Amino acid sequence: MPHQLSTRRLFAERSAVLVIDFQEKLVPVVPSGEDAVQFTESLLAAAELLEIPSAATVQYPKGLGGLVEPLDGRFPNAEEKLDFSSAVCRRELDAWIAAGRDQILICGIETHVCVLQTVLDLVEEGLHPVVVAEAVAARGGWEHELAIEQMRSLGVTITSLESVLFQWLGTADHPQFKAISRIVKGL
Repeated sequence: MPHQLSTRRLFAERSAVLVIDFQEKLVPVVPSGEDAVQFTESLLAAAELLEIPSAATVQYPKGLGGLVEPLDGRFPNAEEKLDFSSAVCRRELDAWIAAGRDQILICGIETHVCVLQTVLDLVEEGLHPVVVAEAVAARGGWEHELAIEQMRSLGVTITSLESVLFQWLGTADHPQFKAISRIVKGL
């Protein structure tokens, strides 16, 4: 019987990256916030190499500020929102859906508020959100863990950054294998 690829794997052509609310007044108060930003930057670097689109949102920027560096330079037009769910931000999301990109990689803060509500709404829409574990964070560790467990119990994929990158490649013969391997070595 011939080898068959699992439809549950991540595929670059079906993926997009959504960066949620890594803002100036939020990241400093989240214990692992800076680490989550660094892991997100690595994910975005790989996504760029593989031509995977990305977008960012900001929650009430008048009060919480813009995106932190270096994300602010990458997303100068981050979509603003008042809803906690980033699924209300349709500019890029609708374009991704129209292009057949149903695997939405999720990075951001806080896990139990904006990340969770976004994931729940994306599931409701029939999309496949994938939470990158190192790239989400919350002020309270127990709240973060509780949100991760809630998402997992609903069948949402929670995975590591390294796993995402190698699923996107699929093979060591991929033209970007060496470049992605350098990103992995830097983790």
